[in-house]
Amino acid sequence: MLVDGGDAVSDLRVLADQQALFGEVSSVSTASRVVEAIDSDALERIREARAAVRERAWSLGAAPDRVVIDVDASLVTSHSEKEGAAPTWKRGYGFHPMLAFCADTREALGGLLRPGNAGSNTAIDQLVVAAEALRQLPVGFLERATAPDAEEDCRIVIRTDSAGVVHDFIDGVRAMGARFSVGFAIDGVPRSRILQVAESAWQAAVNADDTVREGAWVVELDPPSGWPDGSRVIVRRERPHPGAQLSFTDADGHRFQAILTDQHGDIATLERDHRARGDAENRVRNAKDCGMENLPFHAFADNEAWLELVLIALDLVAWTERILLHDTDLATAEPKTLRYRLLHLTDRFIRNGRRPTLRMPKTWP
Repeated sequence: MLVDGGDAVSDLRVLADQQALFGEVSSVSTASRVVEAIDSDALERIREARAAVRERAWSLGAAPDRVVIDVDASLVTSHSEKEGAAPTWKRGYGFHPMLAFCADTREALGGLLRPGNAGSNTAIDQLVVAAEALRQLPVGFLERATAPDAEEDCRIVIRTDSAGVVHDFIDGVRAMGARFSVGFAIDGVPRSRILQVAESAWQAAVNADDTVREGAWVVELDPPSGWPDGSRVIVRRERPHPGAQLSFTDADGHRFQAILTDQHGDIATLERDHRARGDAENRVRNAKDCGMENLPFHAFADNEAWLELVLIALDLVAWTERILLHDTDLATAEPKTLRYRLLHLTDRFIRNGRRPTLRMPKTWP
């Protein structure tokens, strides 16, 4: 129901009205009682079941080449009478959930429901979500990827925006055996150092397909003191696109952005990989499109259970695409496209000689 775009338990009736296709579907009242009965212990068992199914799905072809985990938070508008709803930093009202996604597979590895006034750079919340994401990985894979002698290409990378530049968060990621890649704010001291870099030190940035990125260059600076050993600061200098407005932190007609990471490798490749973190916003949008936009219950614990169901829905979409649709143009489709092309197929379900048949238009895309 959530994959199909439902945002309340009552939307189960869409499935219940099609018994020939879906079989028996629980009533709305029964489903509501089930969600309301999910306490912290049941939630933990659901997460264990998700991890077990994920291991099975990965063995069938859903596994990524490398695990890169994107941690991101988003605001969900909600009515004030709901438990835990609070004013948000955008002067709205509702919740501020934090989510973790696997970048390559688009799986939802973890989620934490928080009040609307929760901060974006709360290290403890980021670490909770990151730890839950790691627990979703198959045990054997996790042990190999976090071993001290693991090869660099096998290391797990946890990416965030500049909200992740907190010592507690970075220290926690290192303690988990993972690499970090976080946005790094350009304050007064690094900016002055950037402007002093010799022109010959800048090297061309690259696009996702490894072609040269026109009008963009990268350079590595020595990190400020206090960060873990092996930390690297990589700065990108880029000409703003036509019509963009420069800010006071921009200089010489260029826009500057920086990341902090402890990964090994070429700086242009590392900067390109971190830039791909922006896709996490698409994953958040998909979560809202699969039930997170409306947290339908009054009790905070019930909405926590609802968020876990949203994560399951996102996983079902990801596994369907990677295992069943991997060689089609639907391999990276968003839920809305899947509904039009596949789930809402205008077909007829008939039985002839005890044999069920699904008849569909030959011209349907």
